[in-house]
Order: sequence, then structure tokens, then C-alpha cells
Amino acid sequence: MKTILFAFFAIVLTACNTTDVDKADTITTLYFIRHAEKNRENPNDKDPALTEKGLARAKKWSDVFKNITFDAIYSTAYTRTVETASPTAYKNNLDIIKYEPENLNLLEIFKKGHENVLIVGHSNTVPVLVNKIIGEDRYEDIEDTNNANLYVVKLVNQKLVSVDLLYIP
Repeated sequence: MKTILFAFFAIVLTACNTTDVDKADTITTLYFIRHAEKNRENPNDKDPALTEKGLARAKKWSDVFKNITFDAIYSTAYTRTVETASPTAYKNNLDIIKYEPENLNLLEIFKKGHENVLIVGHSNTVPVLVNKIIGEDRYEDIEDTNNANLYVVKLVNQKLVSVDLLYIP
């Protein structure tokens, strides 16, 4: 059953990556995920690494994204977000661009002509960024136990075309 669900989501992502638009149009698709499962053994550790389960999820994200060629991958500077982004960055032969959520400059992404961008953040930053792009408060903070949300925001000529929230278990 997991294989069927995984295949279904891979097809959905591939479909999300294509659209019928004029060739002169600029299409940008932003993929937002929260970091994978972090180590919670030391509650005083403000920058924990991923657990084994988290490392497996990071690898799974790279498998989910296998049919997408990313132009850029953004991550906050925390160990858990960088570790989550790393397998996908490696598969795309990209360096991870560090960002601060309150200073992520979407206009820079558009100016550089990026078509597919992965942005890895946190339970309280990913929904805020998505809401900012879509211009409404649609998404609340992600539950602390949820590391499986994928937000796909598609823009044509910097105008919102669609936003989808997928759950990738």
C-alpha cells in the first residue's frame, strides 16, 4: 500500500510540474517542506541533528522529487534543515543556499529565472512563507509531530496559479 501511495504522489508531483501555458511565460514552482524528524534527546540543544528516521525521510524526499530538476535549494542554517535538504541537493548537484525565513527574497528567486525551487524550513516558518506568497492566512503552523507536509506553489509570470498541500507519509 505504501508503494502505491508513493507512486501516486510521484505522479501528482510530476503533474504539478507541468502546465499548459504560453512558451513565453515564466513558470516558477516552489516546493516547501519542513525539516525531517529531529533528535529530541537533549531539550537544551537548539540545533539538533536528524534522527535515523529523519535521515530516512530526507532520503525519501529526494525520491519523491526524483522527477523534478531543481534550480535552487534553500534551507535555514540549522543542522536539521540542511540535513533534510542535502540528499535532494546532492541529486541535483546543487549547493544549498542558506536563508533566514523573515528575509527570504522571492524577487531574487524570480529574477534568477528559477523554475523549480525547494525551500526547507520549520513548523512555524513554512506556513508563514506560503501564506505570504498566496496573500492569505490559509495555513496554520504545522503540528510538531508532522514532518510530511509538502506545499507546492505554482506561479506564472509571478502570479499565483495554484497552491497544493500534499501529505507524504
